[in-house]
Amino acid sequence: MINFEHIEKELELFKKYVIENSKSNLLKAKKKASGRLYDSIDVEQTTSLSLNFIMEEYGEYLDKGVNGKKKKWGAPFSYTNKMPPTKSLDKWLVLKGIAPRDKNGKFINRQSLKFAIAKNIYNKGIKPTLFFTKPFEKGFDRLDNKLIEAFGLDVEDFLNFTLNKIK
Repeated sequence: MINFEHIEKELELFKKYVIENSKSNLLKAKKKASGRLYDSIDVEQTTSLSLNFIMEEYGEYLDKGVNGKKKKWGAPFSYTNKMPPTKSLDKWLVLKGIAPRDKNGKFINRQSLKFAIAKNIYNKGIKPTLFFTKPFEKGFDRLDNKLIEAFGLDVEDFLNFTLNKIK
């Protein structure tokens, strides 16, 4: 039976490259609030030759963007008739340390601020960050030739093993 040791090594390097650079891109873009998305970026490996990248669901919206009602980003997702839920903005406001104040410096109702932000997101959408897409595509472009070489090495190892058994 053929051992895919070299291919597995290249897939491991690809996996590590994509995860590390995706997390780095999140930090550079200042998109790490609670850290849930950052911590969730990982790979499910169903077989030794199969990779399935996983992350929090909203990571896909942040990566690919969301078209707003008025501003379009060419994203596969769109706000068409519903605003984002204000409930999800509550924790984000606290994590970001955003305390709503009026022009006199008095605190204002947080619910009003959450509604204003949700309305802005609804109209303008979410600009794509490509925090995951860019490292995945760059790593995948380099992977093609490396897999061909690794497959050749694995086949060579298999043939050497087989020929040694015959002797």
